[in-house]
Amino acid sequence: QVQLVESGGGLVQAGGSLRLSCAASVRTFGSYGIGWFRQAPGKEREFVAGITWDSSRTYYADSVKGRFTISRENAKSTVYLQMNSLKPEDTAVYYCAARMYQPTILEHDYGSWGRGTQVTVSS
Repeated sequence: QVQLVESGGGLVQAGGSLRLSCAASVRTFGSYGIGWFRQAPGKEREFVAGITWDSSRTYYADSVKGRFTISRENAKSTVYLQMNSLKPEDTAVYYCAARMYQPTILEHDYGSWGRGTQVTVSS
């Protein structure tokens, strides 16, 4: 099982930017696809973005496409989520999750999760 730790959350004004990090403690990090999910108060957790083990493909929810960018540095066992043009509706706890090779949009496909980092966007 992969241990994941998110960081980089915080309070930002609408239109601002944040970069989230997801650090993994596993030697074979380069074999894992990573997904970012978020959960707003009173709502179900939803897929935000995903990246394959080799960075060959990335995936985004329609709500963040063009504003968020997912990337990874396997040498640092870290995946990033660059979030630009933030909106109040982006406010949520953001989680990263790992599964072998290919990310999916379904949270039950993932075996390892971080504890999340809070992102709050004020209007």
